[in-house]
Amino acid sequence: MRYDEFLAQVRERGEYTNQEEAATVAAAVLNVLAARITPGEAADLAAQLPEPLREPLLADKEQPTERFGIEEFYRRVAARTGARPRTAQWDAGAVLTTLDDSISGGELNQIISQLPSGYAVLFGKADLAD
Repeated sequence: MRYDEFLAQVRERGEYTNQEEAATVAAAVLNVLAARITPGEAADLAAQLPEPLREPLLADKEQPTERFGIEEFYRRVAARTGARPRTAQWDAGAVLTTLDDSISGGELNQIISQLPSGYAVLFGKADLAD
C-alpha cells in the first residue's frame, strides 16, 4: 500500500479533517507500538510499509522493549497527539486496522503474539490473524 493510500484509509476510519492529522496520528500510534514490540519486529514491520511510516517504527530502535498494557498504550498515544485516552483508543484502532490491511498475515501474527490479548481488537481481530 502506498503512503497516500494508507493515510486516506486512516483518515476515513478515524474521521480526521485532513491527511496531515491522519499522518500525525499514524506516526504517534506506530511510535508507541514500536516501544511495545521488539526492535527486530519493528524493523520487520517497517520493511512492509512505505518510507514515511518507517521512521516512527525505527526512531527508538536502541531502546529495550517495554511491557505495558492497553490502557498505557492509549495514554502514550494521547500524550503524543494531545488527545484524551478515549480518543487515543479511536486513533489506535484507525491506524492499526489500516496496518492490518497493509501487511502480511504472518507479520500481523508475529506482532500480535508479542502483545497481551487485549491488543488484538485494535487490529480488528479477536485473536491471531488467520
